[in-house]
Amino acid sequence: MTRIAAACAVLPPYRYQQDEIRDALVAMGVVGEREVAVHERLHAASTVRTRSLAMPLDRYAALNGLGAANDAFIEGAMELGERAITSALDEAGLRPPDVDLVVSTSVTGLAVPSIEARLAWRLGMRRDVKRVPMFGLGCVAGAAGLSRLHDYLEGRPEGVAVLLSVELCSLTLQRTDGSAANLVAGSLFGDGAAAVVAVGRDHPAASDDAPTVEAGRSHLYPDTEELLGWHIRDQGFRIVLSGDLPDLVRSQLGGQVREFLDDHDVKPQEVTAWVCHPGGPRVIEAVQESLELPARALESTWRSLAAVGNLSSASVLHILSDTLRSRRPLAGTPGVVLAMGPGFSSELVLLRW
Repeated sequence: MTRIAAACAVLPPYRYQQDEIRDALVAMGVVGEREVAVHERLHAASTVRTRSLAMPLDRYAALNGLGAANDAFIEGAMELGERAITSALDEAGLRPPDVDLVVSTSVTGLAVPSIEARLAWRLGMRRDVKRVPMFGLGCVAGAAGLSRLHDYLEGRPEGVAVLLSVELCSLTLQRTDGSAANLVAGSLFGDGAAAVVAVGRDHPAASDDAPTVEAGRSHLYPDTEELLGWHIRDQGFRIVLSGDLPDLVRSQLGGQVREFLDDHDVKPQEVTAWVCHPGGPRVIEAVQESLELPARALESTWRSLAAVGNLSSASVLHILSDTLRSRRPLAGTPGVVLAMGPGFSSELVLLRW
């Protein structure tokens, strides 16, 4: 049994209204004259109201190529990652030397040494801290990382593990890509980070009030590699984003979730909190339909999308943090963390509040 001792979400300081970002993209030439009307409709349909960005808007025009964007990624990821881990450890009543394992994830930049290795020295973690950097899981990685913490702590009941997600999606923007996928991405994705501290069942910080992780499950869907991901080009990460995603979610996800819950003697109607990644309005609607959920079940997901946009792997951890703080579910009831990402894949985590 793994206890979630803390979950903390952080955002960069540069916060903009959706129309400010829309106008900046037009001014930078990301959107041609013929696409302006389509661009405006996409921003309106995204339901996003505000987003936080890694840099001031006026600095994005100067980014030229993968190298400059990646340098900005490392700088921003270090600052946000330090804030997230420090806040989560403080909330859990723990210190950096207490940490046995750090799992870090991002799909919006590259760093070697990896971000958690650089932060380990800065924060004062032990020299023998175990590190698991993950790249390529995309939006599913927040839920997958939580499941990997659980896998590790099941065999180490006195252990402490940290998950760090840092996603600076704005730095992947392609100024010369006029594709529909790039326009959609420009209307949805924001920047942010989150950290989760988890402890084994015998650790002193394993409070009875903290939610437990009971199980996790991964699922890969065959022949879906081209639905979501990146094409790596000289200018950076060019997004792959298929319009078929909502239909796949609508037809496949419900059965996967029900089978997972049934294996643990849980009925969908017993779940008191759905911590669901906000892929976008059409994806959220498809999740709701496939699981036959009432409208209020995904309120936290809709609220997160409106407030900060899609933060890739960090989004589901932001929603987990919000759930723990603002609407603590009834003790003893089940919860589900749910995310989807490249592969195409889904990740499910069963919680007990």
